[in-house]
Amino acid sequence: MITVTDKAGTRIRKLAETSPTPVSGLRIKVVGGGCSGLQYKIELDAEKKGDKVFEGAGGGRVLVDRKSYLYLVDTVVDYAESLQNAGFQIQNPNVKSTCGCGESFVV
Repeated sequence: MITVTDKAGTRIRKLAETSPTPVSGLRIKVVGGGCSGLQYKIELDAEKKGDKVFEGAGGGRVLVDRKSYLYLVDTVVDYAESLQNAGFQIQNPNVKSTCGCGESFVV
């Protein structure tokens, strides 16, 4: 299961509504790369056959392919804004370590 917070769900829904192309939600994918070997790829996308779909209270949906889901079980997707930045935050309990810059991880 992946939990989508109210803030994340609301932000995903707003982004999907204003997208110039039809989208179903926010895709989170685990791909090879970075200093530690794995990193997240996040983008608005259409739902594909075999996706696991998780919906937040704000109405936004997170789309995850089967392979990525193995790395994302019990993850929480949140959205935060501050004076210096804004973005989605992935709180993944399966991560064993991250690189110094925080862009990649090891499971």
